[in-house]
Amino acid sequence: MSKNTYPLKLPASIKAAAARLAKEDGVSLNQWIASAVAQKIGVVETAAEFLKKRASGATGDDLIKILDEVPDNPPMEGDELPEGWMKGYR
Repeated sequence: MSKNTYPLKLPASIKAAAARLAKEDGVSLNQWIASAVAQKIGVVETAAEFLKKRASGATGDDLIKILDEVPDNPPMEGDELPEGWMKGYR
């Protein structure tokens, strides 16, 4: 396995927590961080692949068709948008 070094700067509190957890796992801090990064990569790549498969060719036009079928009813009591909610969007 090829290894490259990377100067990692962590906030002291995160480094301390990672060091504590590495010690509890009986591994070096470097091993623990490498494992944590690998886990995160796996999660993100798995989620991206899942969503890509789940979308399976869906388009914006498909979404419009679905939204066109939603009835145009006023919101139920308690579901109303607060006054002035659009101010932050314009």
